[in-house]
Amino acid sequence: MIKEKEEIMPARNAFSIADAGGIVNENPVLKSVVDRSGQRPKVDSLVEGPVIMIKKSSVFVDLSPYGTGIIYGREFINAKDIIKKIALGDTIKAKVVETENEDGYTELSLKEAKQALIWSEAEKAIKAKTVFNLEIKDANKGGLILDWQGIQGFLPASQLKAEHYPRVLDSDKDKILKELKKLVSEKINVMIISTLPKEGKLIFSEKDNNPEEKKEILSKYSVGDEVECIVAGIVDFGVFLKLEEGLEGLVHISELDWGLVEDPRAMFKVGEKVRAKVIEIKDGKISLSIKALKENPWKEFEGKLKKGDIVGGVVIKYNKHGALVSIKEGVAGLVHNSTFGSEIKLREKLELGKNYNFQITLFEPREHKMTLMHLE
Repeated sequence: MIKEKEEIMPARNAFSIADAGGIVNENPVLKSVVDRSGQRPKVDSLVEGPVIMIKKSSVFVDLSPYGTGIIYGREFINAKDIIKKIALGDTIKAKVVETENEDGYTELSLKEAKQALIWSEAEKAIKAKTVFNLEIKDANKGGLILDWQGIQGFLPASQLKAEHYPRVLDSDKDKILKELKKLVSEKINVMIISTLPKEGKLIFSEKDNNPEEKKEILSKYSVGDEVECIVAGIVDFGVFLKLEEGLEGLVHISELDWGLVEDPRAMFKVGEKVRAKVIEIKDGKISLSIKALKENPWKEFEGKLKKGDIVGGVVIKYNKHGALVSIKEGVAGLVHNSTFGSEIKLREKLELGKNYNFQITLFEPREHKMTLMHLE
């Protein structure tokens, strides 16, 4: 957390200040710290309290009985637009980013709290079948792009009403895109049908959703069922499969194959028939897996590999944690940046597409987890 240039009085050392006339007045910020009791809120939890002091680059919040919260540094800068609307005494919600800093304050984030609340609102909207009138921002070959409270959403073409569905000969993707582009800037009534917080996306539907009818359709299916489906839409984060009229399920990119999938569009085509396995039915949504019907490559190594073994592998991808190394199609382990000292050094030593020898530092085939260390 970035420290302010102005000094903040340590929260533990005093709880009164003197005014210009020498009269000692109680400092509400410090008093709330002294009065605190019980366990402090945990990191990532949402807290609520009144604003008790607003300074040039910080905001103090009373979190009694736990102490005082502070929004400052980077979190203050990130939430400037929100803070402008805050007045002394206002009750605000914030997200804990540090339980207790060196000054005794609980560090808070307004921006992260706002995001958490928006995702919560989205879940409520799904259950309530709330209808929103939203503008179509853009289109791609799979559907339409919308925006709701600053979060990008996707409306698969298969979820459009008949009057908006692109009717083109031979399902030509370029022709479909051309028709969908005609809808850009129009406003349509939609409902949120799924949230993908990790992807930062929402899934919308324009179709009328009759809760009882949907419940009746879903009742035909159980977790573990193998189903014949048709590819209804393809997006960056997965594939939408149509099980029957009025019911679609999502195969997340992580459930498409045991091997690394960079682009689902390279694997599937809209209208293609595929088999999938039902892996979850929850809140009126059905989740599917295609890789679950393929042989699990990790099983081959159960009882054969262990921590300390030396294996050969090829570097297939970089991510923020390090490099992914494949020892067989569908079986990959992580070489962490920390084993090289930095991300830059790792990428200098390990080139994409090249084979190296590694030592296994963690191997849990049932959990599909493996970590590796490069051998010079």
